Amino acid sequence: MPQASRLTEAAYQGAALDVDEDFYSRIGKETGDRDTVDTFTIPIRSGQAWEIPAGHVCRISTVDGPQVGDLNLWNRRDPRERFWAARTRQLQAAHVSTFDRLWSTLPFLRPMATIVGDTLADYGTDSEGGRLHDTLGTRCDPYVSQMLSGVDFDYHCHSNLVRAIVPFGLTEFDVHDVLNVFQCTGLNDNDEYFMKTCPAKPGDYFEFFAEQDLLAALSTCPGGDLSAPMFGEDGDDAVENCHPLQVTVYRLPEHLLGEWTEPASPNYRGGHGLRPQPWA
Repeated sequence: MPQASRLTEAAYQGAALDVDEDFYSRIGKETGDRDTVDTFTIPIRSGQAWEIPAGHVCRISTVDGPQVGDLNLWNRRDPRERFWAARTRQLQAAHVSTFDRLWSTLPFLRPMATIVGDTLADYGTDSEGGRLHDTLGTRCDPYVSQMLSGVDFDYHCHSNLVRAIVPFGLTEFDVHDVLNVFQCTGLNDNDEYFMKTCPAKPGDYFEFFAEQDLLAALSTCPGGDLSAPMFGEDGDDAVENCHPLQVTVYRLPEHLLGEWTEPASPNYRGGHGLRPQPWA
């Protein structure tokens, strides 16, 4: 049997995945005429939710040092539409950066946001296969912590996100798989998920363009920069490696938006099993 190629084509391809790089590049680079409409800092080991109007840009920044953030997104008008990490991983990449899009769940299936800025884009792949901003892993949570170590610790990213969205009428059931911003991860030789120390420096940022009215929530991971264990007997030591994250929402000038319109869902009119199939 011939040996499989190490480089194979992506399974998902098509014109719907094409991105107008000139348009999004201008949004990411022409920052002088932006207006700040909201800015705040999320303290260590906590979370906050906020609104991002369609056509605005949201920047997440490391202000004091390296820090991982767990990000959730919902459509502000209908939270049943939310970020779909698994499909984003298939349509874009396991680790995302500039021009990649964050896709929503079925039956909506459309871009929620497009990444327009990433100061760590040049990190690439390190010697151990680590890359940044992953859709591979999900949020840390107290259920796994209790199951694996017996430690009852309630400042996991899942808990932080739950607390953040309650004022917006959402519940624990609305929290979903995350985008791990600034997190360095990969798969080892046993195909097992690993995490490495975050390489971000003060002033690094990751920013995205809202393709629809969004509700966002971000947790400053209790593991901080992930250079120390965040669970078990030594978990409290990680607090020394925790730093806040800053969030800024910008309004863009009209000339940058041009003829941009909110993405539409696929024009699918199937019956989902409610209609007799022709082969039945």
